[in-house]
Amino acid sequence: MAERIDPLRRTMLSAGAALPLLSTLPRAARAHEHDERIVNPLIRQRADPQIYRHDDIFYFTGSVPEYDRIVLRSSKTVAGLADAQEKVLWHRPESGRMAGYIWAPEVHFFDGRWHVYFAAGNGDEPFHIRTYVLQADGPDPMRANWSLLGQLETPWDTFTLDCTSFEHKGQRYVCWAQQEPGIETNSNLYLAPLATPTTLAAKPTRLSMPNLPWERRGFKVNEGPYFLARNGKVFITYSASATDARYCVGMLSAPDDVDLMDAGKWVKSPMPVFATSEAHHVYGPGHNSFVVDEKGRDLIVYHGRDYKEIKGDPLFDPNRHARVQLIHYREDGTPYFGEPVANGPMPLD
Repeated sequence: MAERIDPLRRTMLSAGAALPLLSTLPRAARAHEHDERIVNPLIRQRADPQIYRHDDIFYFTGSVPEYDRIVLRSSKTVAGLADAQEKVLWHRPESGRMAGYIWAPEVHFFDGRWHVYFAAGNGDEPFHIRTYVLQADGPDPMRANWSLLGQLETPWDTFTLDCTSFEHKGQRYVCWAQQEPGIETNSNLYLAPLATPTTLAAKPTRLSMPNLPWERRGFKVNEGPYFLARNGKVFITYSASATDARYCVGMLSAPDDVDLMDAGKWVKSPMPVFATSEAHHVYGPGHNSFVVDEKGRDLIVYHGRDYKEIKGDPLFDPNRHARVQLIHYREDGTPYFGEPVANGPMPLD
């Protein structure tokens, strides 16, 4: 576990209190040590990154710039993922359903099987984005054959993406982003218990809508959720706004003993908890995941660009790179992400 922030040097906030803007938070007083093995960017041109640990092996997946396939690599260390051989698990068909944009895969192991959740458009309508599930036929996801299990069944046939899955107190959940009919947003966050990999066990709960100014810059977006449970609390981070330098991370928090399906138990951070760092030249950090590395340290995994100005649609700029850094915790147990670290060896404080 990463060291706690000195309570005399950090503003201590409860889970439901305001989180300060990252630029106003003081730096640690002592000089950084460096882990020479972990260097940022960890993997170039891999957006929406996820590192998933299973049986002490680390698996990495993310969006490729061509938006045409699902890839996976594995390593015994997080740093080793940088040079690990990448395998194509699945390639989109040449036409028809799922022949459009392929976005944000996530790999998960549950019910004794490997699964990948991903978003796909259609060949004649690439933004007709829906969520689908692949399943492996063997215990090693790098060697198994993968096939389409089906589409995630949600209440509405609308824009659906960024599905994640987690288990809490014996219950398996899915959390995803979707455009709900009658609500004028690009996407909101929803949560439901899982019955099968493609079906829900109950009516979903809407956890969050982009109703704050920093969630509505360019687009009205809540997307890319990921779950973290620490220190008697649960957290869901998510990304907001357009995919340029305005992209940023928000967070929902709740006590870990509440009914997660009760939206009223979740508290949204009033300001971003992770955002662009002009000082470190990391722009638009977001679509994060979490992992505990081989040394037992909590890491946030995310993408970001090395430059601010983008020509054309930022969705088609290929240089969102996968990055990692340590998570610290405030005295009240809430995670503190700081600001995106500069390129180079990952700081240890």
